[in-house]
Amino acid sequence: MKKPNVKDALVKFVGAYKKANPVLYTPFDSQWRSLCEMGDPIPIEGQEMVRWRPVANESADNFSGLENALDMRIHADIKEYYGTFWSAGMEATATDGHVSLLFTWNQQDVDRLIENLIGHSLAKRKSRQPFTVFFACTEPESDLFLSIDNESGAVVLEQPGGKPLRQIATNVADFLNSLTPANPDHHPEYAL
Repeated sequence: MKKPNVKDALVKFVGAYKKANPVLYTPFDSQWRSLCEMGDPIPIEGQEMVRWRPVANESADNFSGLENALDMRIHADIKEYYGTFWSAGMEATATDGHVSLLFTWNQQDVDRLIENLIGHSLAKRKSRQPFTVFFACTEPESDLFLSIDNESGAVVLEQPGGKPLRQIATNVADFLNSLTPANPDHHPEYAL
């Protein structure tokens, strides 16, 4: 049986997300530009917003430096998840509730992710926990998040500083294929 493919699952989800949400806006930041941006910023309800859409990430491997810094191999599904699209966060409904999928907006965002993962790895090693890579937030008022287990590729539910609470899916592709796109207004930044 063919292993589920993360890139195919992401392409399918992003296509469904764009169909469900054909017009997407995010706050504009002149110091935080992205290939995702479409056109000039416009004022919406007193805030400068820019239209955006996910775009294919044609960058080189962004994780070889992390692998060297941590002296470990990063699971292929993690690399594929973060290496397929440049994007703002996308909202979805999962079996257990709402999730906000995290992506990288630009190369500076990748650099920030790598820095965070180095610190995260050191904390995990110190507490003798398996290395995981976060990729989604849960409900806005919750501190729980979803990660990919670096060893197995399983999707796990975690809380800050703790061991994984439980496995959500055996792999990222199956998890992504189970999601339904949700309204972008459910993003934690907009759900105030």
